[in-house]
This record gives sequence, C-alpha cells and structure tokens, in this order.
Amino acid sequence: MRKTRTLTGLGILAAGLLALTACNSGTPGAPDAGSGGGSDSTQLWEVASGVSLDGSPTYDRMVSADKVVVGVKEDQPGLGFKDPISGERGGFDVEISQWIAASLGFDADKIEYKTIPSANREQELVNGNIDYYVGTYSITDKRKAQIDFAGPYLITGQGLLVAADNEDIKGPNDLAGKIVCSVTGSTPLQRIRDEYSPGDTVEYDTYTQCLEQLRAGSVDAVTTDQAILAGYVAQEPEAFKIAGDTFSEERYGVGLPKGDTVLKDHINTLFNDGGEVWTALFEKNLAPAGIKGEQPTADE
Repeated sequence: MRKTRTLTGLGILAAGLLALTACNSGTPGAPDAGSGGGSDSTQLWEVASGVSLDGSPTYDRMVSADKVVVGVKEDQPGLGFKDPISGERGGFDVEISQWIAASLGFDADKIEYKTIPSANREQELVNGNIDYYVGTYSITDKRKAQIDFAGPYLITGQGLLVAADNEDIKGPNDLAGKIVCSVTGSTPLQRIRDEYSPGDTVEYDTYTQCLEQLRAGSVDAVTTDQAILAGYVAQEPEAFKIAGDTFSEERYGVGLPKGDTVLKDHINTLFNDGGEVWTALFEKNLAPAGIKGEQPTADE
C-alpha cells in the first residue's frame, strides 16, 4: 500500500521542521528552524553512533575505508547538481544520500561523490566502485537482475521539455517527424522509441548536452522524468517549458550491490520512519520548482 503526502506549499516545510525531534539513529534530528533552505541539511538529523549492520558487506567496506562512496548526478537542478563555481553539491537526491550516510554513522565530510553517467550505473555497483547510487534511478526489472534497490523514495513520471515558444508539441503523440533527445541508457529514451513514433532520437551522456541541442534548435524536445525537467524550467523559464502531462510512472530507488538485503532493509526502514525529513527535503529542493510528489512506502 502506498501512502501519499500532498505537498503544495512552503508552509509545510516550516511545519515539518518544527515537528522534527532529536534522535541518534539517522532519523530526524533537531533542526535550526531559522536556517532556511541552504545547502546544509545536517540540522534535520544527527549522525548515528554505535551502528551495527551484521551481514552487510557493503557497510563493512564503508567502515574499512572510513568513507562512503556515492554515485550521483551533477546536472539536474533540484535533484543532483554541482555548482560549477563553488564545486558544492546539492539537491533532493544528494541530500537523500547524506541522510542515508548519517544513518550509517558517516558525516557529510566522509562522503565521496562520483558522477556516473546513466549507462554505467549498474556496472559501477557490480564492480564495487560505489557503495550506493542516488540519482533519479528508476526501478526496473531489467536493472534488478544485476543490482538491488532500496525504496522507492520518490514517484514521478516521464515528460517532455521543449522551447518556450514551441506550440507544436503538447505531448508524446505529437512527436511524429520530431527529434527527441535523452541520455544513453535511460528508461525514458527507450520508452519513446518503443511506444511512440518520433522522427528520430539522439542520445548523450548528460542532459546538459541535450539542453544545448534544444537551445540550438538541433532537437525538438528533451525527454526524461518531469521532476528533472521542472528543475531546468525553474532555472531558465524564458528558454524552456514542459509540454503536456506525464505519461509514465517512474519509481526512484537507491541502487545497491546485489544481495545486500541487510543494507536494503536498513535504508527502507529509514525512509518509512522518517517522513518529516522526507517532507522537509522535498519542500526545500523540489516544491519551489512547481513539482508535486508523493512519498511512497519503501518496499523493494
């Protein structure tokens, strides 16, 4: 059964922050309610101590290395973004990864981030190059053949991004003769090819490259999850807009090494017991871009 949280205003953030209470297990900590929406979310939780995850080889590796290696994205405003000037990372996914690390006993300065293209995510987990991956990672049966997922922690749907002055494309059924761009290895790109009839598709390693092609008029639309696209619109409303409604359901999960059920169960418990933190992070990072979402029950 899915539990739904209706998120429609920044007022929920203040209420959520005031509701948080301190504990020492990576679930909500006492926040500074006056700290606003800066990049530091450690006020929402405390770093856990005395953690024991017997039977988790991934956790044992983290302890041995005295750090957590997390795979992320860096070109998705509001989700996973790296400031090109300061080098600081932020967004909903990045802060979800920090929350998980804190629940395992690791502060933010013990996290090593690795930006990994969509097509390489499974292999990086299989090879042990990252401990977990948080980056708009849709849960699919094909991927679950190679890795495991915790979650889902966010539900969204596929959408289309077009130029702000485009009046021809109002949804996926308007793609005949049009060129659509997405990233290599993404679920949205394959769906467009399989279920709709675009004139052509092109793919790149990053969405930033697709946006450059859309600005130049070399492609007619960019497709991925609407939660990602809304961030680009919020950043450049004069250049882009979302065309139509979502036309799929995407369930974002935390990618984990295959077979580490102990770590998976730990993260699912964290999500299901930490609704106030989830709400605060959603309202801080995604609601300002006009994104509506629901917190699902983590049950993978």
